[in-house]
Amino acid sequence: MSMTTVHQRFAATAARAPASEFLFLDAVTAQVYGIPAAPVSWGDAAAEVERLRQLYAAAGYGHGHRVGLLLENRPAFLFHWFALNALGVSVVPVNAEMRSAELEYLIGHSEIVLAVSLPQRIADLKAAAKAAGVRMAAWDPAAEAAPRAASTLAPQDGEPGLGSECALLYTSGTTGRPKGCRLSNEYFLRAGDWYAGLDGVCSVRPDQERIITPLPLNHVNAMAFSTMVVVTAGGCLVQLDRFHPKSWWQSVRDSGATIIHYLGVMPAMLLSAPAVASDRGHQVRWGFGAGVDKKNHAVFEERFGFPLVEAWAMTETGAAACIMANHEPRHVGSSCFGAPEPFVELRLVDEEGREVADGTPGELLVRSSGSDPRRYFFSEYLKDADATAEAWQDGWFHTGDMVKRGAGGVLHFIDRKKNVIRRSGENISAVEVESVLNQHPAVKSSAVAATPDEVRGDEVLACIIARDPVPEAQRAEIAASIVQHALAQLAYYKAPGYVAFVDEVPLTPSQKIQRGQLRELARSLPGMGLCIDTRTMKKRQG
Repeated sequence: MSMTTVHQRFAATAARAPASEFLFLDAVTAQVYGIPAAPVSWGDAAAEVERLRQLYAAAGYGHGHRVGLLLENRPAFLFHWFALNALGVSVVPVNAEMRSAELEYLIGHSEIVLAVSLPQRIADLKAAAKAAGVRMAAWDPAAEAAPRAASTLAPQDGEPGLGSECALLYTSGTTGRPKGCRLSNEYFLRAGDWYAGLDGVCSVRPDQERIITPLPLNHVNAMAFSTMVVVTAGGCLVQLDRFHPKSWWQSVRDSGATIIHYLGVMPAMLLSAPAVASDRGHQVRWGFGAGVDKKNHAVFEERFGFPLVEAWAMTETGAAACIMANHEPRHVGSSCFGAPEPFVELRLVDEEGREVADGTPGELLVRSSGSDPRRYFFSEYLKDADATAEAWQDGWFHTGDMVKRGAGGVLHFIDRKKNVIRRSGENISAVEVESVLNQHPAVKSSAVAATPDEVRGDEVLACIIARDPVPEAQRAEIAASIVQHALAQLAYYKAPGYVAFVDEVPLTPSQKIQRGQLRELARSLPGMGLCIDTRTMKKRQG
């Protein structure tokens, strides 16, 4: 029987090895969540999924309903997801950091009929649903039986299949309202198949890998990649509550992790700890992630003894256009994420849609090879046909990422297109400048954006959150030191022309810089006392 739903694949893997570990709960995560630090077998997980499936079925939930899950990274998230998927119910992961306005938007836009939640957030969810004018029940599974569906008639006829919506994931909304990406069963099954079939540096051994990730289950990396490869290939998932730098290696060792998932900030934080004899005392074979700082990449691999393999994907693409540097040479330290496999086609284009030459940054456009260019991609943006059409303009998915092609066809990530600052005809990556500024001893974190300049079009403005309070009398001196630091490592035009000392920068619920709000802030800062004009320091280097 061919697999057409995530639940079917989970059930088949569980039946193959019921006594094996499916989930490992490390001590730190268990303590944070107040649950036992004990492994969960495939058989026990399958029994809990079936119990929940029966509860939901009896309560009237079915094909086409949507249910929100505010369960953090707890095992319960997976159990409820799989149980609901068996009935054709789509899940909408809800970030536990969301507050009233964000919840009101998500509930109103997604029209979830039920929110399964931690008890302390039930009241918030009910209030948000009332404000949104949505008839939604909120349920703490530990306290009571599942409330009946508002309508026991399922919105869609027939059995769930490959094309049925499996999940609705919201993008982080760095430039506007988050978009709801409708993701099908086929999208998730393809992610598992792609990951399980990796070769080169990143082979996956069936039923043997133990994959540790601190990334949130409301994001595609954890939900579609680390979870689905375990569901597909067997093995054990080690889902942490979040990244804890001080206890990370203990969690890795205790769990016997063989593959790690990382974000770019993690290697830098781990490298900041003093080297110890046990740095290589683990079983990790390789790491899967993106965004490791160029200067940290080789240093990390040498110290900890395994490759950090950079990859590229988006919520909208899933594995349909995932590109990964899983074959040597990986071009470590160059933001290289490999060359495309035959299943994906790509173009790199300028602002007029013309192909750019090798070595020249261009926007990355992707599509699936073959007769269906959208196969395995997201189905659409919910309630936003115009945005979907715009993203697929001319039959190519426009990623908004600036990339350049190097020797041998490998691709190097530059920055998000909307993060690029155009100064006197030069394109400047905000992320590149931030990575340098963040290495200055006075800088806790930075956020870089364009501010208008009458002569140059844009000028670089850096918002600096300092490690220690900066007295007004020292602002100019410290700003000059930060710019000198940048000039020593970057082309002169990339250094900040303004340095603003701020207490905070706008962030999304997923703690990414809210680039749209940052651009507005950057326009208003020059001329204020907290913003130091450093443009005279920007001179061509001899």
